[in-house]
Amino acid sequence: MPKAKPRFRPYNPDQNAMVVINYQDQLQPGTFEHAVHYLIEHKLDLSVFHPKYRNEDTGRLAYDPAILLKIILFAYSRGITSSREIQWCCETNITFKALSCDTVPHFTTLAKFVSRHSDEIEELFEQVLLVCHEQGLLGNELFAIDGCKMPSNAAKEWSGTFKELEEKRKKLRRLIRLHLKEHHERDEAATEAELDRDIRRAKTVLSLDESLKKVNCFLKTNRPRMGRGKRSKEVKSNITDNESAKMTTSKGT
Repeated sequence: MPKAKPRFRPYNPDQNAMVVINYQDQLQPGTFEHAVHYLIEHKLDLSVFHPKYRNEDTGRLAYDPAILLKIILFAYSRGITSSREIQWCCETNITFKALSCDTVPHFTTLAKFVSRHSDEIEELFEQVLLVCHEQGLLGNELFAIDGCKMPSNAAKEWSGTFKELEEKRKKLRRLIRLHLKEHHERDEAATEAELDRDIRRAKTVLSLDESLKKVNCFLKTNRPRMGRGKRSKEVKSNITDNESAKMTTSKGT
């Protein structure tokens, strides 16, 4: 007799739901988004943006720069550099909703803010990212700067402190400018957000499929690598080049 198949509860990831939440609770301590929220909300002086606003007596209320800065920086950390897509994220993504306090700035508002305040944004983002780096919060973000090696002329634990910090600042500054430049270019092209998301989704699916094929092929055609020491044990394999290995020399590994 054929073996009976197990039964599972049905599920559907594509569905809407009404959920009662507190937005503050969505920004968990120890995350990049919490650090961005805390630093921009409580520690940075945003008065540098105020002179360009002219609505003291008349005109509609403007979005607080704190809100715009938080959602733009978080968007950049996720590879999103389109004002239209940032607007869409504020409408649909819970973390963006938490950072924006459930407001949805129009894409033209976001584009104008980035265009008018690029220098101020760059300086503030640099401060936030340096703090996040020191807290170890950039490892999985697009702003990661690990692996930047500095030369030293004295004991490792004492040398290069200011030089290392300056190198980190320079690299973060380049990354921020790159994101701002890409943001300008995408807004000028007026690419529709839906098209952006479809392209991103298609590329991601293709990349996942290719990676899965590569891993499956490797596991089917290779065996675990064993070391050559006195006590032979398995060593790390490399999918790209399985003949490669770490070599220990007098100058390190």
